[in-house]
Amino acid sequence: MPEERAGEYAREVPVARPEQTAGDIRRALIGHRFGAIADVAVLDGDRLLGLVPLTDLLAAAEDATAGSLMDTSPPLVSEHTGQEEAAWRAIEHGEVSLAVVDRDGKFLGVIPPRRLLGVLLHEHEEDLARAAGVVRGAAAGRMATEERVSRRYQHRLPWLLVGLAGALLSAGVIGRFEQSLERNVILAFFVPAVVYMADAVGTQTETLVVRGLSLGVPVRRVVRGEALTGLLIGITLSIVSFAMVLMIWGDREVATVLGLTLFGACSTATVVAVMLPWAFSRFGFDPAFGSGPLATVLQDLVSIALYFAIAVAVLG
Repeated sequence: MPEERAGEYAREVPVARPEQTAGDIRRALIGHRFGAIADVAVLDGDRLLGLVPLTDLLAAAEDATAGSLMDTSPPLVSEHTGQEEAAWRAIEHGEVSLAVVDRDGKFLGVIPPRRLLGVLLHEHEEDLARAAGVVRGAAAGRMATEERVSRRYQHRLPWLLVGLAGALLSAGVIGRFEQSLERNVILAFFVPAVVYMADAVGTQTETLVVRGLSLGVPVRRVVRGEALTGLLIGITLSIVSFAMVLMIWGDREVATVLGLTLFGACSTATVVAVMLPWAFSRFGFDPAFGSGPLATVLQDLVSIALYFAIAVAVLG
C-alpha cells in the first residue's frame, strides 16, 4: 500500500496579514470554524511568511502585530512528503502542527496536532510489527495472533515441511560421507557444534536485518556491515575452536577441519540471514513464518556440506 502524503492532511487554518494586530485577529476568529486552530498562518498573498501559535496570540498585547509574533522559519513540507517524515519533521522542530505547501510554494494549510499524533502512533505500531517480523502492519500482526487454529496450521505447515525436507537432505549429505566418519569417528562429535554456531550467527543477523527493514535502513548498508561482522566472528571462532580441539583431543587435522568450517559457515550464514528476510519482505511473504525455517535449512545444508568437504580435503 502506498504511503499517504502530507497534502492529504492539510487543513484550513486562520490566516492574517503581517500588519494585522493581535486584537484584530482574535476578534476575526469569533464565529468561524476552522479545520485546525493551533496556529494562525501569516501570509503575503498565497505565500507563507510564518506561523503564530494560538497560545502566543491569546497572550499578546492588543496592538502587537502578527509579523512580530510569528515564527518566521516554521518547518515546511511539500504536499507529496510522506506522512511519517512529515510527523517527525514537526517533532524535530518542537512544533505542534506543520505547514504544507505545494511545489510552487503556495500555502495549502496546516496538519493539526491530532493528525500528527495519529500518524506517529500508526507508524510506531507499524515499526513494532515489522521489528517482530510482521511486514504488513500491526493489524496483520494482531490477526496472526488471534486467527483460528486452521489458519495457523495453513500458514506454518508449508515452511515446516520445507524444513523437514532440508533435514532429510542434510541426513543424505552426512550419509554420503559415511566412510569418512568410519575412519574418523571424532568428526561426528562436532557436527552439532558446526550446525549450532552457524544457526546462532544467522539468527543474530536475521534479527538485525528485520529491525533495520522496519526502520527503513537500506539492505545494501546492512549487507556490508553484516558481511564484515560475519568474517570477524568466523575468524575468532576458527582460532578459538582450533586451539580448544588441539588442547583437548590433540588432533591437529581435526582442529584444522573444524576451524576452517566455522570460518566458512559463519561467513555464509550472515549472507543467507541478510538476503532471506529482505526477499520475503520484497515479495510480500511474512518473515515470521518463512524466513526462520528456510534460513535454518539453508544454513544447515551449507554448514554440513562445507564441514565434510573440508574434512575430505584435509583428512583424505
